[in-house]
Amino acid sequence: MDDCAVLEVGGEALVLTHDALVEGLHFMPGQDPADVAWKLVATNLSDLAAKGAEPLGVLLGYQLGADDARFLAGLEEVLAHYSIPLLGGDTVGQSGPQVLGLTALGRATHRPVPSRAGARPGDGLWVTGALGAALAGFEACRAGAGDSLAYRRPQALLSEGQALAPVVTAIMDVSDGLLLDAARMAAASAVTLAIESAAVPIALAEARRDEALRWGDDYQLLFTLPAGAVCPVKAQCIGEVTAAGNDGVLLDGAVPSGKLGYEHR
Repeated sequence: MDDCAVLEVGGEALVLTHDALVEGLHFMPGQDPADVAWKLVATNLSDLAAKGAEPLGVLLGYQLGADDARFLAGLEEVLAHYSIPLLGGDTVGQSGPQVLGLTALGRATHRPVPSRAGARPGDGLWVTGALGAALAGFEACRAGAGDSLAYRRPQALLSEGQALAPVVTAIMDVSDGLLLDAARMAAASAVTLAIESAAVPIALAEARRDEALRWGDDYQLLFTLPAGAVCPVKAQCIGEVTAAGNDGVLLDGAVPSGKLGYEHR
């Protein structure tokens, strides 16, 4: 029911997460390995951001690929950007699509550590930024033209997560699509999330708003705040929390049809 484990150790709360990227699924064959390294680290740190955690380091599981030197260059760049060390890991040689795994370790900056659970009827539902930027970036990357940075090198919103941790009732990052991740938050909190589609900031043309709500890979933070609470970061209120109904998510008052986002099976 969550992206991270929280372990109480010696008076500290350690936050741990592990995620993987698969060639042909999470990144394109032939994509710059430096960008792949960046995305592998940033997507895991995004999970820590949703806990308000301060990153302590990462462990890498690396399948040797076509250009390991470029991957290493990107890894050094992203670790320097977030000021964290590579603590260790393992390498393996294997044919077939490249599979990369990363474990990120962090320290909670606020107790109790926020989670997907805790949203309450009457809370507002918020998101930190525009959705659909990663989809636009993916299309630009595939076409070999245009701004593909949002897809190739997403940003982990660590400072925003740390600012939000003391005030949110529930929080998570948007990795698999706003509607699907909202449904997961609703399930964890045993509530319904009512979203106003027009209130959601998007980075695509208006005609593609529905795609922006479902595609994912944006790594914005989705969170709930008590009514009247002051939001400490730049964000947009996109709906409200209501008592649990038959469905976890309502879009403009109706149950959204079709797939809500990217599902791993």
